[in-house]
Amino acid sequence: MTRPEDERIKGGSFLIREASPDEVFTPEDFTDEHRMIARTAEEFMEREVVPQAERIEHQDLELMVELLRRAAEVGLLAAEIPERYGGLGLDKVSAMIISEKLAANSSFAVSHGGHTGIGTAPIVLFGTVEQKRKYLPKLASGEWLSAYALTEPEAGSDALAGKTRADLAPDGRHYLLNGSKMWITNAGFAHIFITFAKVNGEHFSCFIVHRDTPGLTIGPEEKKMGIKGSSTRALLFENARVPAENLLGEIGKGHKIAFNVLNLGRLRLGASCVGGCKIGLTAALQYAKQRRQFGRPICEFGLIKHKLSEMAIRTWVAESAVYRTAGLIDAALSGLDEDDQPARMQAVEEYAIECAINKVVGSEFADYVADEAVQIFGGNGYSAEYPVERYYRDARINRIFEGTNEINRLLITGMLLRRALSGHLPLLPAIQRTMQDVLAPSAPELESESPLERERHLVAQAKKIALLVAGAAAQKYRERLTEEQEIVGAISDMVIEIFLMESALLRVLKLSARRGPESCAVQQDIARTYIHDAMGRIELLARQAVSALAEGDELRLQLAALRRLSKFTPMNTIAARRRIADALIQAGRYMLSE
Repeated sequence: MTRPEDERIKGGSFLIREASPDEVFTPEDFTDEHRMIARTAEEFMEREVVPQAERIEHQDLELMVELLRRAAEVGLLAAEIPERYGGLGLDKVSAMIISEKLAANSSFAVSHGGHTGIGTAPIVLFGTVEQKRKYLPKLASGEWLSAYALTEPEAGSDALAGKTRADLAPDGRHYLLNGSKMWITNAGFAHIFITFAKVNGEHFSCFIVHRDTPGLTIGPEEKKMGIKGSSTRALLFENARVPAENLLGEIGKGHKIAFNVLNLGRLRLGASCVGGCKIGLTAALQYAKQRRQFGRPICEFGLIKHKLSEMAIRTWVAESAVYRTAGLIDAALSGLDEDDQPARMQAVEEYAIECAINKVVGSEFADYVADEAVQIFGGNGYSAEYPVERYYRDARINRIFEGTNEINRLLITGMLLRRALSGHLPLLPAIQRTMQDVLAPSAPELESESPLERERHLVAQAKKIALLVAGAAAQKYRERLTEEQEIVGAISDMVIEIFLMESALLRVLKLSARRGPESCAVQQDIARTYIHDAMGRIELLARQAVSALAEGDELRLQLAALRRLSKFTPMNTIAARRRIADALIQAGRYMLSE
C-alpha cells in the first residue's frame, strides 16, 4: 500500500512506536507472481546448479559463467533492472526471494550477488541514461558480467581511506587510475568492474572499468576457507586509462554509491542467509530422522529436539525481519519514477538501520544453524563427504561480507543517534519520556488471557530498556559515545533483538488474524519462545551496560528501574521447543512459511 511521504514509516522508528500487524509485509503475503519467482529460482538451482556442486567447488569458472548465463535465460539476472533497459523491473521482495532460493549453493549465490547486486545496482541507481542503455541490457542477459571493486589492502572497513587515485589525463578524455583492490568477487571472469578511486587523490568517486582497460592487471585466485567455487582476485591499476564518460555519478559523491549499494547488499545477504538456514535445518532434520543411536532415531532425543527447534526459531524470526524490511523499502519506492535517482536513493537509505540489522542477524543465525547441523551429523558432519561440512565453511564469510558485523553494530546505534540529533527521528523525546516513566510508581505485571498480549507487553518493555540505556549512555558520553564501542555494541544488540521480537510478534498476529490461532500454533510457539528468550538477553545486556555507565546510588537507581522493566513470568520454553521440533520432524522439512 502506497502512503504519502509524510505518513511513511521512518527507518529506525520501530524503537519508539508501536507498529500494527497490517503495516508489515510477511512471507504469507507473497503474491502469485512472488511464488512463481520462488519456484523458478528453486527449480533452476535443483536442475542446473546443485548437480554441479562438485565441479563448482573445484572452481570451474567456465561452468560458473555458463550457469550465470543460464540463470539469465530464466530472468534471474534481470530482476531489478528496469524493463526499458532489458530487465524485469521487479520489486525488492522478489529480489529477496531470488537471493534466498539461490543459497542452495553458496559459491553460485555469491557470484550471482556480486553481479546482480553490488555489480549492477550502482548503474541502475546512479548511471546516466547513456550508461544504462550501454550496460544494463548486457548485464541483464549475462553477455557481460560485473564485479564491485571497493576494498583495498589498507582500506577494508574504513572504505573511504582507500588510496587508489584517478587523475585526469592530459587529453582530458581519460582518467588514469593507480592503486590496487583486493577480495574482488567475480574478478576471474567479470567484464566490468565498479571501481572506487579518489580524483586527484581527494574526491572519492566511482568508475566503470572494463576488463580490457590498458594498465589493469588481474591477480591470481585467492585460496579461501569457503565459497571455493567463486572467483576472488586482486586488481592492480597502473595508469589504467578509463574513458571520462565512465565516471559513475558525480566526482566526490562515490560514498553515496558505495553506502547505498551496501545497504541493499546487506539486505540481500540477510535473505541469502535465511535460505542457508532453511537448507542447513532441513539437512540436519532429515539426518536426525534416519540416524539411529541407542535403538531409536536421534531426533527423538530432547537435546537434538532443542537444536532443531532453535534452528527453526532463528530461521523463522530472521525470515520475518528480512521480508518486513523489503516490504518497507518497496512501499517507499512505490510511485517513484525510475529515473528519479535522488528520491530512490533516499527511499533505500531510509532503512539503512534495518538493512544492517538483517545482515548481522542473517549471518550469525546462518552460522549457528550450520554449526548445529555439523553437531547433529556428529563425526560425519566433519567429513567432506557430507554437505554440512561445506555449509559450515561457506557460512563463515557472511559475518565479514558487506561490512563486518562489528562495523554494522557500530552503524546501527550511530545512525540512530545521528537521526535523533538531526530531528529526523524523535528519539530524544522518547528517551526523556522513558526516563520519566521509570521514576513513576510501578505498574502491576500484565495478566491476560491472550498469550500474545503478554508478548506485546514484553516488546514494549524491551523498547523502554533500550531507550533507558541509550539515554544514560548519551548523557554520560555525549559526542564521545562513539569511542565507547562496547557500550555502543550492547545498545545495538538490544535494538537488534527488539526488531526481531517485534517482527516475529507482528507476523504471528497477522497470521492468527488471517487463519485463526489454531492453524498457526507452531508459529505462536516460535514467536513467544523467541520473545521470552530475547527478554533475558536484553536484561543481561542492559545490566552490563549500566554497570559501566554508573556507580553508587546512580547505579542502584538504574538497576532498580531495569528490574521493574524486565520483570515478567517466563513461559515453559522447553515444552514449546518440543512442540516445534515435533512439527518439524513430522513434516521432515522447514514448512513454517507455507
